[in-house]
Amino acid sequence: MMSGFIRRLSAKAWLWSFIGALLVYLATIAFTRGYGAGGIVTATLSLAVFTVIVGIGQMFVITLGPGNFDLSLPANIGLASAVAMKVMDGNDSMVAVGLLAALACGSAIGMANYFLIWALRIPPIIATLSASFIIQSVDISYGRGLQIKPPPGFAAFTNLQLAGIPILAILTVLFTIGAAIMLQRLVYGRSVLAIGQNIRAAWLAGVKVGRIRFLTYTLSGALGGMDGALLAGYFRGANVDIGNEYLLASLAVVVIGGTSVAGGKANIPGIWGASLFLVLLLTMLNTFGVSAGVRLVLTGLVIVAVITAAGGEKALR
Repeated sequence: MMSGFIRRLSAKAWLWSFIGALLVYLATIAFTRGYGAGGIVTATLSLAVFTVIVGIGQMFVITLGPGNFDLSLPANIGLASAVAMKVMDGNDSMVAVGLLAALACGSAIGMANYFLIWALRIPPIIATLSASFIIQSVDISYGRGLQIKPPPGFAAFTNLQLAGIPILAILTVLFTIGAAIMLQRLVYGRSVLAIGQNIRAAWLAGVKVGRIRFLTYTLSGALGGMDGALLAGYFRGANVDIGNEYLLASLAVVVIGGTSVAGGKANIPGIWGASLFLVLLLTMLNTFGVSAGVRLVLTGLVIVAVITAAGGEKALR
């Protein structure tokens, strides 16, 4: 019976991300002798939300097949946070307009990414990296020195909790369910999977490959824009560098969560497990009093090791 359970667990490698998150959590509360156990859960859920949102967008892009990555997400998040705060201008009545502006900003960046890929015929990884430099230049000129706080109601909402569970986490779970339905049940999601499995076969089967890729890069950009607005609300203001940590994180949670970097296979629940694992890992290192430099090195090594174990074989295939 035990061997059968292990085989089933091995077949669903993404479950290890949840197991890893649990083990890290147990190690942390054991070190603190249980002090602050509930607070760690709340803080972890609050921070994991932002990684899940951009991770889902990155997942759809990576599922398109080898070489598809959105490296413009950090710059996108930074610019969208500035745009959202500027439009809201500290006024709660402008929150909806500010969120729409962030979505529009991110969507425009996603469209521009695909235009570079389609028009110049350059690899997505080069196109999105080049776009990020342009976006950063715009962000620096537009957002540098911008000291606009979020509207009080919006800031309170991004930090609101229900029985210790962040409201944003609950809403993100609902969004995750919707994304899973879109991936597995709707024509768009099945087309993304088909393109990732074999782009020529998908084209011969009548899939509008160009349109699907355009929509996917736009989706990733839009989610990056929304993430920027929410981060600005949660951390009480826009920041040029607010999205820097989400480049490696968005890639890591996708692969750790069970999505194949070879394309054609995606797993949305695993993104939650991987996000919780990464946030809890950082929390554990902070709790142990590890210095910032060592913390970054250890976090990077763990991420590389897990990505290699979870996705290395798939990438080679």
